[in-house]
Amino acid sequence: MKLLFICSRNKWRSLTAEKIFSVLSSYEVRSAGTEEGARVKVTQGHIGWADVIFVMEKKHMRRLRGKYNHELHKKKVICLDIPDDYGYMDEDLIEILKSRVSEQIEIPEDF
Repeated sequence: MKLLFICSRNKWRSLTAEKIFSVLSSYEVRSAGTEEGARVKVTQGHIGWADVIFVMEKKHMRRLRGKYNHELHKKKVICLDIPDDYGYMDEDLIEILKSRVSEQIEIPEDF
């Protein structure tokens, strides 16, 4: 299964998610951002590649739908409701990501 994590600038939240979930062998994981200055800016290719798309905030979902509505037609897009209050690899952010993502997909018990 291919997981795509989206935030604004792809520097803290989505990049942390990519880093921590990429160790799980049953998933391929990428991340991107919605803003012009993003480290990796989300493209139509990212959307087409992903099986499940996790966005950090509702505004990210609105931006994706505004630009890629047709491509998102049969995609599962989940809002994690994680505000931009955390730095890269912040321990609290990691715990929130693990908790919220595990509600949506199968995560090993010992993760």
